[in-house]
Amino acid sequence: MPRKTATAGDATPSYEALMQRLQHVVERLETGELPLAEALALYEEGVALSTRCQQLLDAAELRIQQLSVGVDGLTMTPWADE
Repeated sequence: MPRKTATAGDATPSYEALMQRLQHVVERLETGELPLAEALALYEEGVALSTRCQQLLDAAELRIQQLSVGVDGLTMTPWADE
């Protein structure tokens, strides 16, 4: 299965795209040179990005847990996307 990459019109960015944006937000916050309002807005964005990344990791973990060993080897239990 090909990896999903984020594009300008993509409504659901990939985990990698979200992490890249989160790293950028953290770097900007770590400078300590932002006006308070901008720092707060970036902090809120960072929390939202972190939450979404964790949701994607949780979903990936669930998929991995649904792998089961059968007579024919590894099989994937059907999994509904949210």
